[in-house]
Amino acid sequence: MPRSSQRTSPVTAPAAGVRVTSELEFDDAKVLLALCGPRSESLPLLEREANVDASVRGHTLLLAGAPGDVALAERYFAEAATLARQGVLVEAADVGRAMRMLRADPSMRLSDMFNDSIALGPGRRPIGPRGLAQKRYVEAIRSHDLTFGIGPAGTGKTYLAMACAVAALAERKVKRIVLTRPAVEAGEKLGFLPGDLAEKVNPYLRPLYDALNDMMDIDRAQGLIARGHIEVAPLAFMRGRTLNDSFVILDEAQNTTGEQMRMFLTRLGYNSKAVVTGDVTQVDLPEGRSSGLAEAEHLLADIDGIAHCRFTDVDVVRHPLVQKIVVAYEERDARWRAAGIPVPRQSSRSVLGQGPGEPPPPAERLPAQKGDGS
Repeated sequence: MPRSSQRTSPVTAPAAGVRVTSELEFDDAKVLLALCGPRSESLPLLEREANVDASVRGHTLLLAGAPGDVALAERYFAEAATLARQGVLVEAADVGRAMRMLRADPSMRLSDMFNDSIALGPGRRPIGPRGLAQKRYVEAIRSHDLTFGIGPAGTGKTYLAMACAVAALAERKVKRIVLTRPAVEAGEKLGFLPGDLAEKVNPYLRPLYDALNDMMDIDRAQGLIARGHIEVAPLAFMRGRTLNDSFVILDEAQNTTGEQMRMFLTRLGYNSKAVVTGDVTQVDLPEGRSSGLAEAEHLLADIDGIAHCRFTDVDVVRHPLVQKIVVAYEERDARWRAAGIPVPRQSSRSVLGQGPGEPPPPAERLPAQKGDGS
């Protein structure tokens, strides 16, 4: 743990209040480098989130700001240094999320968010959850036979589920992985697709192949697919099957109908796990059809053995702009509601406002609004 010394600055600004400075001395230069990042790229992020000034002098990290902000930054660096010595690094992209969580919950620890990993097998770097919501999601998958992961794009729902599936197969906890998603077009009519049945449905399954190829070498993945240890298929192919000794992932579940979701959930056999992922703000079903994911979430809310994990814009781990885009659309939906304008049925708020066991509200067609660009 870094040694800390703190003093009150002799210069105070009446508008800003008392300003303090703190010096954190690190015995291990490698730990300090890991915390600050190459060319100190993590420091500007920490300065912005903690509202402090931060700089490095030798083996010493200098902090300056309001007492509470400096204390928060000290706490972050102390806990991040402990993780760094254990080989767990808080990447630059995660600094902002970590600081916001520490500020919001004084009892929270960085180890609660980042000190976990999913082993993918020899020669592959373990994958770890990035944030508290992802950690709880991974723990839910490990401890439940059926887990729902619901939230906006970029929160790692499918990626972490895939990692858990690959780890379970590598550890011989299951005999096969089954990856499926509904073959629904994202708001476009593609018309006739050439080729045989496999070639027709392959474009819809491409995202699952992409995630799988991130977890293992392409040759190994193709070999497992050829031997039947990994199966990637559209949801329609699941009817009439019983999936024993399997790790099953249903992706893009917001595009299932109620009948399809019921069919899928009843495929689960002995010694099997299922993870259902989706974003109820991106429903591509025809107008008038309700999402099977929204229906299942409320209908199964009180059943023991089923985990429901919710993600928000705070948990987005893609490009920083993705989080801002998610927030912009949600704020737009809120403005429309306040003005009495019907919100598109894809809005997550249209189902989140219902109580457990209540069906989602009927779909409404959004009238054209001048200047809205829709």
